[in-house]
Amino acid sequence: MIATLRLAALAAAAALGLISTTAAMAEEAKPKAAKAAAAASKTAAKAKQPAPKPEAPLAEADEAQLTAYGRAYQGVYACEFNQTLDIGPNARHAGYLDVKWKKDTYTMKPVLSHTGALRLEDVKGQTLMVQIANKSMLMDTRVGQRLVDDCQSAEQREAVAAAKLAPPTGGGLGIDPSKQPVVAGNN
Repeated sequence: MIATLRLAALAAAAALGLISTTAAMAEEAKPKAAKAAAAASKTAAKAKQPAPKPEAPLAEADEAQLTAYGRAYQGVYACEFNQTLDIGPNARHAGYLDVKWKKDTYTMKPVLSHTGALRLEDVKGQTLMVQIANKSMLMDTRVGQRLVDDCQSAEQREAVAAAKLAPPTGGGLGIDPSKQPVVAGNN
């Protein structure tokens, strides 16, 4: 009788071990099955997404745009907070520039402004780059905020260094300290 009880206890233990092993294997399979289902779901979602819109054709650059293109500072820019920009010609459209910042590339149309600044206008209307003699900045036009500021190309750094070495001309704010003041009635 004791042998029968031992045999029954061993059989019960073996059955319990088999059940727990099967349950553990089922639990291990659940995450794998869930991952496989998630991957299948993502693949199906990608298949349902419409294909990206083809790029709208860009207008051919006119003479004013080509002039602005020639005045744009190109190359790698050093910006605030150790950021960089890279501006170079667009490979497919003459007279357009590509501005690369972080992981984004913006196709820009160069435009001369009446103030003398050069505007690089994003053809998608997301960003705007403004270049002046001593620095440039990239702005997000949708929220009206600077993305990166105080950017300088090699030419801009040279212009700043030359301006520091040159004697003041007095024309900075339109005030010439060497000019005699105009007295009312002496014009």
